[in-house]
Amino acid sequence: MNTKLQGIYPALLTPFDSTGKLNTKALEQLVDYNLQKGVDGFYVGGSTAEAFLLSEQERNTVYEVVANVAGGKCNLFAHVGCISTEQAIGFAKTAEKLGYTAISAIAPFYYKFNFEQIKKHYYDIVDAVNLPMIIYNFPNFSGVNLTVEQVAQFFCDERFIGIKHTSNDYFALEQFKSNFPNRVVYNGFDEMFLAGLSMGADGGIGSTYNFMAEKFIEIRRLFNENKMEEALKVQKEANRIIKALIKVGVMEAEKEVLCQLGMDFGHARAPFSVLTDEQKEFLRKNITETL
Repeated sequence: MNTKLQGIYPALLTPFDSTGKLNTKALEQLVDYNLQKGVDGFYVGGSTAEAFLLSEQERNTVYEVVANVAGGKCNLFAHVGCISTEQAIGFAKTAEKLGYTAISAIAPFYYKFNFEQIKKHYYDIVDAVNLPMIIYNFPNFSGVNLTVEQVAQFFCDERFIGIKHTSNDYFALEQFKSNFPNRVVYNGFDEMFLAGLSMGADGGIGSTYNFMAEKFIEIRRLFNENKMEEALKVQKEANRIIKALIKVGVMEAEKEVLCQLGMDFGHARAPFSVLTDEQKEFLRKNITETL
């Protein structure tokens, strides 16, 4: 396994201005902010980016902005997932032109495709570009739960270099890593990052990393030094913050926290909610002032 792929990767949020258009300046600020914290790279255009609420042009612009700021400084993973194979290939080609490290994709969803259709979808994408693929397993949102046996049908091909596992099935995570030690396994759920590390994860890709990546960098450092008690203490502090985010809506709350930190991230797109002044104040007291 390429150890350079291990580590902490914010799943970048997408900022919008007051008119609802992409705010590229704020996105550049966020990338710089996290590079200064020492993240290992970025997961670009995923669930946290509101990918499925963006136009094709907007998704391509996000890939481009991040590459312009971070290209050559860290690993960049472009999430190219779509229901349409053709669209996913188009995004993958953009990522290839921009010099991304790897691509990633959620399994095609909504239509309840069978595994052979899902498998062909992934292979068609990797056949179209010269970039490795990180599978994105997120059963709660996609409705597709890739099993260890199914993932083996990808990991027999060297172009499939890893998996982002956003699930509380840590037995599956352990099996991915035990059966395929040369593949990189990323923990998905931020609130269970330490659990993922304990079961063999090589790092994490998460949305709350946008504004508190240092906590997850610290958890991983402490874990690697076998300081489990100290690592759990930091995880519990991260979870206190995550609990506050959940109270008002995670996507909306994360963007508001970044606004309070001085970056103009605007609102999440409808049908996400617009936060009330009371909710914003709750986030300020419970999160922003405690960071």
